[in-house]
Amino acid sequence: VQVLESGGDLVQPGGTLRLSCTLSGGDFDDYALAWFRQVPGKEREGVSGISWSSTIYTVDSMKGRFTTARTGQNTISLEMNSLKSEDTGVYYCAAARRTKFRPGQWWELLHRPSLVDQWGQGTQVTVSS
Repeated sequence: VQVLESGGDLVQPGGTLRLSCTLSGGDFDDYALAWFRQVPGKEREGVSGISWSSTIYTVDSMKGRFTTARTGQNTISLEMNSLKSEDTGVYYCAAARRTKFRPGQWWELLHRPSLVDQWGQGTQVTVSS
């Protein structure tokens, strides 16, 4: 399976940006998909994700400005609003097989990057005036 993200760009503070991720070589019903980011000087952190049943989970610190949605059979998006300079970084899409998770616990993926089976290559988001 592979994941490919796109949509990274330069955006002004306060702006909005949408990233896209496509899962290929696998079935959406078999995976949880999630967005992570790595900003300068910090470890990679979970942002928001969606399960094989389209349940959405967003990390508390990201709620209100970031959200994930399913946009197609094997595609998801990350909608980012009210962007700040500290949101600058590389954003990754990732996939994890559903068989790894206890029932109802797939959200652990957003807090444990070690559960990821496949990472995308990342897309750069720069928030600057």
